Amino acid sequence: MKYPQTLSSSTFTTDPLFILLIGIITVVGGIIVLRLHAFLALLLAAFIVAILTPATAIETYALSKGISADLANWHVGKRIATEFGNTCGKIGILIAMASIIGKCMLESGAAEKIVRSTLKITGEKQAPVTFLGSSFFLGIPVFFDTVFYLMIPLAKAMAMRLGKNYLLLVLAITAGAAMANSLVPPTPGPLFLISEMNIPIGMMMMGGFIVGLFTIAAGYTFALWANKKWPVPLRDSIDAPLKNIESLAAKTDENLPPLWFSLMPILIPLILITTKAAFDTFLSPDSNSIIFGFIQFFGEKNTALISGALSALIMLAIQKSGDKSALVESVQTALMSGGIIILITSAGGAFGGMLQQTGISARIGELTSGYQMALIPLAFLIAAVVRTAQGSATVAMITASGILAGMSGTMGLSYHQLYLGLAIACGSKLIPWMNDSGFWIVCKMSNLTEQEALKTFSPMLTIMGIAGLIIILIAAQIFPLI
Repeated sequence: MKYPQTLSSSTFTTDPLFILLIGIITVVGGIIVLRLHAFLALLLAAFIVAILTPATAIETYALSKGISADLANWHVGKRIATEFGNTCGKIGILIAMASIIGKCMLESGAAEKIVRSTLKITGEKQAPVTFLGSSFFLGIPVFFDTVFYLMIPLAKAMAMRLGKNYLLLVLAITAGAAMANSLVPPTPGPLFLISEMNIPIGMMMMGGFIVGLFTIAAGYTFALWANKKWPVPLRDSIDAPLKNIESLAAKTDENLPPLWFSLMPILIPLILITTKAAFDTFLSPDSNSIIFGFIQFFGEKNTALISGALSALIMLAIQKSGDKSALVESVQTALMSGGIIILITSAGGAFGGMLQQTGISARIGELTSGYQMALIPLAFLIAAVVRTAQGSATVAMITASGILAGMSGTMGLSYHQLYLGLAIACGSKLIPWMNDSGFWIVCKMSNLTEQEALKTFSPMLTIMGIAGLIIILIAAQIFPLI
């Protein structure tokens, strides 16, 4: 059989580890040196890896997947396009719906209502804990930067009222939002993880939520210490002036939606998906029952997210008094933002698919066959190195999951794939610095100096990631197959 679209194995080194190294260098170098958009860098890396992969590896991969050997002779472009489309089919609707939910919650005032209602329950003394929990909850459907934009004015208003603890409030926001963004679907990183590593979305939600609680507790402990050691005053700046903060604090809740309505866009998909996961895992119900049919239909991840998005749109329409132009504008903005994420993650899927065709999973499996538990810190380390090198947590998760996808199929892991996914998510938190857009968002919007952010924000995320790894290793030993 001839493979005219694949270079001869005698032309290049065919070891999957060598091809992997070239792929990672292409992604990181493309973003840092060439200043390419992440979509282009990942797509370029996919092409290079696909070209370097020998024909024998492609044929072996095709046969392992039960694909006709003739399909192994696909053109490089077709192979990449197929993996791109497969990834988009798995996560495209989910990311689009999550974007709509997030945008509608912000525009309708639902997100602000959740924070304010929680503050009323806990009181001002527990404001940092409230901000921590609220940002984690809001970070499930809303991107990190959006959560920070929403909550930093509230943090400034609260710091102005308390006269202290400004740094603690800022760190509490970043801790909650950052961990939810990497651990709990439907944010893009976790969505890509579950699609690449065959992790049920309900299981990732529950596992990410549990690990997230431990990590934000560790982060908050560090934040308390940092706030005492390096207190930061509430200061004015051109980038984020304190103008109108007092009026924001005095703003009433009359024009905000009710709390129960504000929670629905998040709770509907969470409840539906986790209920379906519980049904599938623990119960064997009558397939003809109405309840079982309802849960199976609406608990499917795409349908559940669509249901949440519909509730968010209804809430926004009511809050805007039927203003169709405002509704259309919000949806268009959300889809434009989500579209970019879909392109990046789909390109990441193409890159990951090409890596899998090299046989990288089997190669790593050979190296760690004596001690499978080493795969968990390895997954963490790969994500951490890529994140530190190029700055994006999402790209780090895409790269690491592409490398390690299918490990259970090639090795017969003694523990669930979920633990590898969670380790990648925690590793993607290390180490935020000047090459991370989130680092600059925190600096400019909170009025922290770069030095202040480097000794508070950066180590806090690193500590949370390491704490997550420790919890995951312990859980994998105690509950290996969940």
